[in-house]
Amino acid sequence: MILDRLLQLLQYNPQEPLIFSSGFFLIMFLLFTFVYMLLSRKLTARLLFVTLFSYYFYYKSSGIYFFLLAIVTVSDYYIAKAIHSNLNNKGKARLFMMLSLMIDLGMLAYFKYTNFFVGMLAQAFHHNFQPYDIFLPVGISFFTFQSLSYTIDVYRGKLKPLHELLDYAFFVSFFPQLVAGPIVRACDFVPQIRRPINITKEMFAKGVWFIAIGLSKKAIVSDYISVNFVDRVFDNPSLFSGGETLLALYGYGVQIYCDFSGYSDMAIGIALLLGFHFPLNFNAPFKADSMTDFWRRWHISLSSWIRDYVYISFGGNRKGAIRTYINQIAAMTLCGLWHGANLNFVIWGGVHGLLVCIHKFFSHRVMHHDRHYHPCGWRRVISVFLTFQLLSLTWLFFRNQDLSLTQVMVENMLFRFSPELLPGVIVAYRYVFMLIALALMFHFMPQSWNLRAIRFIERIGVVGSALLLVTIIYVVIQIKTSSVQPFIYFQF
Repeated sequence: MILDRLLQLLQYNPQEPLIFSSGFFLIMFLLFTFVYMLLSRKLTARLLFVTLFSYYFYYKSSGIYFFLLAIVTVSDYYIAKAIHSNLNNKGKARLFMMLSLMIDLGMLAYFKYTNFFVGMLAQAFHHNFQPYDIFLPVGISFFTFQSLSYTIDVYRGKLKPLHELLDYAFFVSFFPQLVAGPIVRACDFVPQIRRPINITKEMFAKGVWFIAIGLSKKAIVSDYISVNFVDRVFDNPSLFSGGETLLALYGYGVQIYCDFSGYSDMAIGIALLLGFHFPLNFNAPFKADSMTDFWRRWHISLSSWIRDYVYISFGGNRKGAIRTYINQIAAMTLCGLWHGANLNFVIWGGVHGLLVCIHKFFSHRVMHHDRHYHPCGWRRVISVFLTFQLLSLTWLFFRNQDLSLTQVMVENMLFRFSPELLPGVIVAYRYVFMLIALALMFHFMPQSWNLRAIRFIERIGVVGSALLLVTIIYVVIQIKTSSVQPFIYFQF
């Protein structure tokens, strides 16, 4: 009986993906860490062990589709070598670069966008279309973009190809960031692969802090406010007033931030405990004073990827103001499409691109500010407040795949606001709003508070750190929902 249960746990179950906030992962990670440290001085064995564990981690998320990860890895490894050896022959190098794009984007297009584009064509020709039964592997957008950045950088002459396939497989599949980012560039990660493991006290303390804060964001804040308020309003908006709708919008902003940044924090923390550094993926995005500033703070690994490999490839700001705005909107629309194969994501990306362009036009052309300008004092307070309101409205398009639901929610806020109901709503959902307020309070705290927390963890040592994590896990167990709540960005 126990053996059967163990075998079931080890097998792929689409209803129970392996996520950082699950007890099964925490137990597996303890066992993994024990073996990892035993192999700390055996480089090849350690790289092979971590790579195999990463493939198993992906198998637990997407089943047999882990072979897609292998296809991307092997093809781009050899294509990058071919590109580098033909850099003196631009035509030939370009052909190999196109081959990498065809394989990676072709795979992404088939699994993620086939039903979307075929459905649009069928609708245009008035044909009845039944969506194909195509499984969407978890995180396919992340590892294809990560691998593509490698071949593009080799093509641009910014990076030399790796000599060993195992090193590249380790880079692409490294499990902390495999299924939901951050999208790590080869130039940042590859130099760390063959370094001796050296986990300093500061790295350990930062790792524990990032795991603790990420787990709290995801399992305590995001999951609770989602199940107990936000999902109820978004799933049946006609049953709620405009005031409740607006509160749900604010709640969804906090939910998705805590969900995704919580995953990124845990990924960064786990990597630190293994001796690797990831770049920061979120930098207090609700402190943004414009939509341009927001995209410098939100999902930084994706926004910088879109900037460097899409926006700049379109021409960036090198071809005049109007072309710059067109490039910006096009890049942000593609960013929206990256998030999902649905019209609502395209609209969401396009709206963000338009808002970024409006800000740039007003700031640069009307007010003549330079690109590094940020308002101060009361102007900053007003700018942050207005940016948060605009951002909250755009979540309507991100969350609602059915645009008719967006229409209902907008009508609620415009014509059925019913402010007299708000006190009762806040009392009825007091724990939800307490968590939202607490999350925002911590969000707006100075960065120095995080540094103090890390210093404190350094002082309490390994035993104190373990007690801290056990306490948070205990709290999570007490308030968690009965069903597993996958990370929102798993679908991307």
